[in-house]
Order: sequence, then C-alpha cells, then structure tokens
Amino acid sequence: MDRRQPKSRHCVEKPISIAFQMFGRFVGRHPWWFFLSPLFISAVLGSGFYFLEDREANDIEEQFTPVNGPAKLERLFVQENFPQNDSVFSNQRVFTDGVYASFIAVSKSPNILTEDALDEILNLDKKVRELNVSMGHEVLTYEGLCARKYNKCMPNKILDVVNYYGNKIERTELTFPSLRFGFTHIFLGYSVGGVTLNSSVIKRAKAVRLFYFLKDGNRSTTNLWLNEFLRVFPTSNLKFVRVTHSTSLSRQVEFEANTRDVIPLFSITYVIAIVFSILSCLRFDCVRNKVWVATFGVISAGLAVLSSFGMMLHIGVPFVMTVANSPFLILGIGVDDMFILLSCWQQTNVHDKVEDRLANTYKEAAISITITTLTDVLAFYIGLMTPFRSVQSFCLYTSAAILFCYIYSITFFGAFLVLNGQRENSNKHWLTCKEVPEEGTVGQSKWYNLCCVGGAYDPHTGTEEVQPMNHFFKTYYGPFLTKSGTKLLVILFYCIYLCVSLYGCFQIQEGIDLRNLAADDSYVVRYYNDEKEYFSEYGPNIMVIIRGEFPYWDEKKMSDLETCVEDFKNLTFIEKDIFTSWLKSYKYYGYHTNLNLNAEHVFKKNLSLFLRFYSDFKQDVNFTNNSIHASRFFVQTVNISTALDEMNMLNKLRDTARKCPVPLLVYHPAFIYHDQYAVIVVNTIQNVAVTAAVMLFISLMLIPNPLCSLWVTFSIASIILGVTGFMALWDVNLDAISMIILVVCIGFSVDFSAHISYAFVSSKKPSANEKAVEALFHLGYPILQGALSTILGVVVLSASKNYIFRTFFKIMFLVIFIGLFHGITFIPVFLTFFDMCRSPAKIRNQNEQEGQAMANCQAKSKQKNGREDEDKDKQIYVNHMFVPDSNNQVCQSQTCPAIWTVVLNNQHTANDQVCPASTIPMFTVDSETYEVHMHTPSNNALVTESCYQKQASHEHQNCVRVNNLSDGNVPVSPNCSDAVSHE
Repeated sequence: MDRRQPKSRHCVEKPISIAFQMFGRFVGRHPWWFFLSPLFISAVLGSGFYFLEDREANDIEEQFTPVNGPAKLERLFVQENFPQNDSVFSNQRVFTDGVYASFIAVSKSPNILTEDALDEILNLDKKVRELNVSMGHEVLTYEGLCARKYNKCMPNKILDVVNYYGNKIERTELTFPSLRFGFTHIFLGYSVGGVTLNSSVIKRAKAVRLFYFLKDGNRSTTNLWLNEFLRVFPTSNLKFVRVTHSTSLSRQVEFEANTRDVIPLFSITYVIAIVFSILSCLRFDCVRNKVWVATFGVISAGLAVLSSFGMMLHIGVPFVMTVANSPFLILGIGVDDMFILLSCWQQTNVHDKVEDRLANTYKEAAISITITTLTDVLAFYIGLMTPFRSVQSFCLYTSAAILFCYIYSITFFGAFLVLNGQRENSNKHWLTCKEVPEEGTVGQSKWYNLCCVGGAYDPHTGTEEVQPMNHFFKTYYGPFLTKSGTKLLVILFYCIYLCVSLYGCFQIQEGIDLRNLAADDSYVVRYYNDEKEYFSEYGPNIMVIIRGEFPYWDEKKMSDLETCVEDFKNLTFIEKDIFTSWLKSYKYYGYHTNLNLNAEHVFKKNLSLFLRFYSDFKQDVNFTNNSIHASRFFVQTVNISTALDEMNMLNKLRDTARKCPVPLLVYHPAFIYHDQYAVIVVNTIQNVAVTAAVMLFISLMLIPNPLCSLWVTFSIASIILGVTGFMALWDVNLDAISMIILVVCIGFSVDFSAHISYAFVSSKKPSANEKAVEALFHLGYPILQGALSTILGVVVLSASKNYIFRTFFKIMFLVIFIGLFHGITFIPVFLTFFDMCRSPAKIRNQNEQEGQAMANCQAKSKQKNGREDEDKDKQIYVNHMFVPDSNNQVCQSQTCPAIWTVVLNNQHTANDQVCPASTIPMFTVDSETYEVHMHTPSNNALVTESCYQKQASHEHQNCVRVNNLSDGNVPVSPNCSDAVSHE
C-alpha cells in the first residue's frame, strides 16, 4: 500500500516540523540565551511607552468615521462656498457641530411651562451668562466669547417669549412647532420637548433645552470657559426641574477619560490569568509540578505586549483607546500557546535529554501554533483595509503583539521549559530546588509523600502521568461523543444553533451610537437620554446644495429644480411645511417689487440688494464676480430617533440628490458620523470574505488533508454566523468596534478547528471514532484551557462602565464559547461522518499487508532458529500496540523484508551475555519499514534483528547487531541464533 503523505504535507508541513525540531534542540542546548534575550529586548522596546502621551489619538471624528467618507468631502465644499460669519451667526448654517454649552431642564411635574419652573430656568440662564474664567491677566466672560447676531449674543428665543409674557405664560396659547412672535416666526422644535398638543397649540410640555453658542475661533479660550461651565453647572438645589448638561467638548473629554477605567481591569486580568494557569498546571507531585511554568507562560504574554506596544510607539503608530483592548486578547492567545506547548512537552519521554524533549515538543506543536499565529496575524493585517483609523491602529498593535507572543513562546517560554526540565531530571523540589526521593518509605504519612516525594512518570510510556482531564476526555467524553445517539443529538443541537443564528443576523442593527462613547454614569449620557426622549421629534435641518453655476432664471431648468425639491419634501421623514429657501424668498421679493426674475441680468442685478436686506440668506448664496457658484436651501427632518432611522435618512437623501438632473449634494455635520452606515456592512463582508479565503489557503498548505482544510473553512463560516446572530440578540450593533472583533473571530475560529482537525488527520487509529477520541485526548484539555484563559482574560471587561470594553467582552465571549463548542463537539462529530484520511478499504488493505509482512519475517526466523526462538518472539511481542512511524519512507517492494529494532533494558553476565530485564519492554513498530522501537526506563541497549534478502543469491540470512550504550563491549554475533543465545 502506498503510504506516502500528500504533497502539501511533504513540501510544507514536514520541513516546518523538522526545522522546529532542530530549533528546539538548539534552544534546549542554550536555554539561558533564549531566556534572557527576550527580557533584554522587552526592556529596550518597552522604553517606547515614554512616547505614549504623544501618540494618543482619540479624536472621535478622526478615529470612528470613515477616512474618506463622502460627508467629509461635502463639508469641504460647504466650507469653501459658504464660510461661517460669526457676526451674523446661524446655528442652522454651521458646517461643524459648533462650539456650545447646553442644558436640558425637565419638569418634575407634568408641565414645565409654569411660572415656578420657568423662574428656575431663567435663574439658570442668568448663572450661565455670568460665568467667567481667568486666563493670565484676562477675564473671559460669556459676553466676550459668545457667537453674535446683530451685535448681540445669540439668544434663546424661548426665553424671549417667556420674558415677554411673564406670569401670563400659562394662559398664553403657544403654537408648535412654529410660533409667530412679533414680525418673525420662531421654530420651537429644538427648544421645547415632550409636547402635548391641542390642535397646534401646546397644552403642556415636559422639557426646555437652551444653547449657548461661542465663536469658533480661538479654541483655547473657549475651552477654558466650557470647562468652567462643566465645573460649576451641576446643581441639585432645584425644586421644580431637574437638569442635565453637556458641551461641544463633553463627548471627546468623556471618551478620553475611558482609558482610566481600563487600567485597574488590566491588573486584575493578569492576576486572574496567573491564578488560572497555576491551577491548571498544578500537579500533586512536588517534582512534576508546573507552577513556575504557568507563571512564566503568563509573563511571556506580558513581555509580548510590552515589546510590541513599545515598538509601535517608537515607530509612531497612533495609540487609540480601542488598542487598550488588545492586551486582554494577547493574554488569552499567549496562555493558549503555553497550554499547547506544555501538553506536547508532557508527552515526551522524561528520560530523554531536555534538548531532545524540547525538540520533540516543537516538532509536535510547531504546525498547530504556527497555523494559529499565521491566521490571527493575517486576520488583523486584512483588518487594515477598513476605512476606520481606530480599527487600523488596533490591528497594527495586536498583530505585532501576536507575533511577539509567538516568538517569545518558542524562545523565552521554551527556554524556561528546558530549565524546569533540568530541575525535574535532577528530581528537585519545585519550590525548594532540593533533591527529593522518587519513592516514599514505608510508614511515612500521605502528606509527607505529597510534599517531599516526587518524580513520578508512566512506566509503560516513559512520559509524565496522564492528567485527570486528559483521562476524562479519553475515557468518558470522547467515547460518549462518538456514540450514535449522541451524534444525532449533536446534529439536532447544531441545527437549532444555525436557526437561532440566522434569525439573529436579520435582527442586527448598524452603526455606533455616539452616546456610547462615554461611560454609563457620565453626565453626557444623561443629557443624551433626555435629548432622545424629549427632542427626537425634530431631527437635523439638512442642507441641500446646488453645486456649480445654475441658470436660476431659466424656467425649464427651474422646473427641474422644483421637481427635485418636491421629491425631497415627499420623503416620509421630511416636514413639508418647514422649508427654508433664499430662492423662494427672492421670488417673493421680486413679485412684490415687480421684477422680471426670468431675465438673467435682472436676476443678478437685484440679487445683491436682496441679500443685503436678508443677511441670513447672504450666507446661502456664493455670489461672486456676478456669478452664482453655489447656493443652498434647507429641509427639516422628523422622527429620526434610531440608528436605522439615521441610515435610511442618509441613504434616501443622497439617492434623491443623485437622481435629480440638477447637480445636488446634501449635508449636515452629523453626516460625518452617519457615513459609517454606508461602509460598515460592505467592509465587514469584504474583510470576512478575504480573511476566510486566506485562512483556507493556509489550512490547505499546512494541514495534510485538503478536505480537512475545507472543514476548517466551514468552521470559520459557522462560527462567524453564530457570533453575528447572537451578538445582535445580545444588543450589540454592527459598528467599528464589533467589526474589529469579527475579524478576530476568524482567527480564533481557525485556532479551535485547526488543532482538532490536524490531530484527527495525523492520528494512526484505524477508525474515525478512535481518531476523534485520540484527538480529544491529546488536545481537548489544552483547547478547553485556552478557551477558559481567554474568557478569563476579558471577563473583567464586563464590569466596565464603557460600551467599547463591554462590547469587546460580549463578542469575545461569543467567539470563544461558540468556537469551543465547535472545537470539542461539532467538528469531532462531523469528522467521524467524513473520515477523509483513509477509506475502510485502505485500512483493511494496510492491515492485511502489515500482517503478511510480519508473518513472512517470523517464518524466516523460525526456519533458522527453531521453535524456541518463535516462543521467545511471542514473549516479546504479545500484548503490545504497534504504532506506525510516519518518519520513514515506504518500502516499495513486496519482497523487501522487515527490519525490527528492539531496545532492551540489559544486564551483563560474566561472559558478556545480554540478559533482558524483568520489566516488559515497550515499543513502537514502523508500519512502512516494520522497525520495532522498544523503550524501557533504563534504555541501555539497542538490539537490531534484521531479516534481509541477498539480491544476488536470493538466500536468506539473519544477523544481529548489538550496541551496548553503556560500555560498548557486547559482541556482534554472525547470525540470529547467536543473538538469541545472548538473551
């Protein structure tokens, strides 16, 4: 039977394993170099934290809005064509959020339009206007800093109305949303909220909102006054109203303050990780105890964070608050690699040299940790394609940290495994480092044996004793999972999982709510909550801009424009009766002054005069050099209260502008943030698709079976589907934060599925069920440990007051929990249905050939040595398991004889005869060359019995070569019978 490995494994996997084996041996011979070097490198690179304050970049607009969002280009056009005029200020016409302070007064009774409540509001207004702050020798007052109109600070018109009516306000009929006041109309939609109407007259109202706009000039002076507002404004001695407040700075200041929330959580996380790792690696053996191994495994992850972050800060990569999530993630990844390496180390022979043990550890663990590192790093590098700078910074820092985590795992942590292995070889206590006996003496207490006796190992295999959890996976969980009834239940459970996930995917909401950027207990959140509850009926006032020169006097062109205006008014979220247009007013002006505005020269000649009379409209027309380069009008939105409303509003406004034959664009400062809706879904799908394709390629290259690689890809898709669906059901929106974690999700889903799939296809067991059980035996517990360590690494974030950190916890919990279920439940069961490594026919064929080859060799031996030799052979080979060795090439000829290599624990007699020890030797048999490798605790002698065929004479001759590893004086006998006599 052809037992050659697939080309992917032969060309990629095997060379990597051999290279890591050589590297492990090199590390094992020079452990101190590899232990101390990472410490020195971390100290050098860690100096980059000196630049942390300079590298902080937490500007919300810069970090959480698309880099080249359409609204930013639209804002640039508005800024160039309609420059702001602080002397004739209009908050409707600003192209930024503006500079302001604001408070919302909410009545403690059903109606705020009462004399007592309004008196308290007037006193608060007076308090704000009298605020002042010193800057050097200068005193900054509200009067000196306020945005002005007609040489007066921009008023709150509702207070003008209150002052005008005085104590008659309760008996005055105020119309809503527009109130005629003198010769003007006042829009009350932004000032009075929670309104109950009787026809269009206010019956009662619940809240009043006031704004105090400042000149958008010298931000250093205005920021001082705004900070003074925040310092003195909170007040609790109000009897009739309660007040919430905010400023244009508040959202940014509160967002930056969130980093202080995460620092204590980070410390708690590392303590939890160390405690969990120690408990997981605790052994009731004072020599084999892995307490220090667990501790230094966590330290290795910490060094990776220190080195990577320091390097990024040295380079100059911006440090965004989202990056503060990364150390929690890296801790989980580092501890996961530690558990994998430690699991492989424990399966090596305790009597081998430590460099050989590390070489074998790296050989077995190399592919698993390399696959997971490659997939995680590439997933984050693909995340750099997103147009959000916060995501880009997070991906850069985290990918660098994962690489350092990988490097330190195979250098720093591997070196410590060697140092710890040297201690174990000397049978020294894990704490005192004093040598202890391997076996307790009769009469000693149980506690004495537990604390002062150690060094136990499995005498049959020479490896460390199997841990209880590994035994649980092999003896109980694995066999239970592979029962037919259990498989049916798993399939049913998976179908339910898919249905719930799909349902959740259709419930997902898009976009980040800006109030979530502040802590839950922030005053900003309370202000936003009141704003949403009482002032969501009237949304933003949208600019509709006519780009370029347009013939406003041409009746046909004007007909097209008026059709477009009607299209805007007919949108469901537009209030038809609230429409601000300089052109409409100009035509009204021309009608009453008998001007023929259909003539170009008349239109242009009288426009300047009209704009002088109406200063607000002057800001709506870019009329220079006798040409109108751009102009704008305004439409009022209503009932925009949710992220879905915002997304639909933005899309429909832009679609309406795009369909219009007149070149139009729409703009509002809030569109800068709403642009995320236009790219978040597309970019998420793009990142997930590209990352999944890359993961498939890596799996095909490094996992020795193509169909198993497809199972890894299936696992990726299944986990992403589940995470997306369940995060929607857990009230997590699809935004820049969750998009980061979905990219992470792909890398982690590969981690869970790759370990099990690789162990499954590498298994030499004859049946699929046995392969699944063996894969769970070797990797079930390390995967469980890695999953628990990652969850523990982020669980403290659930206690955070900040949405970003809580969201990170929620999605990471879903990723790990769902991924764990796939790794130890779904994937093992599905693999048993599709045993893709060997078909039953191939298994039977291999077994027949192995049996025939063994029979042939034994027959030849009996011809030369007689019945006595046969009995001795049976004594050696009976009741032992033959495990194929995949390191040797396939014997291509059917007549090629088998070669058996036996390792015996020997004793020497006076005449140098070799006597086997009383213990039964254990061995493995190569399925291709049929070499028998026999291992005993002493491992002193190597006896090779060869059955070969002379090619010239076709005569069979047996010979034995006996190598004594201890003294080299065992004679070499010319034939097999002599060798038997030595036994």
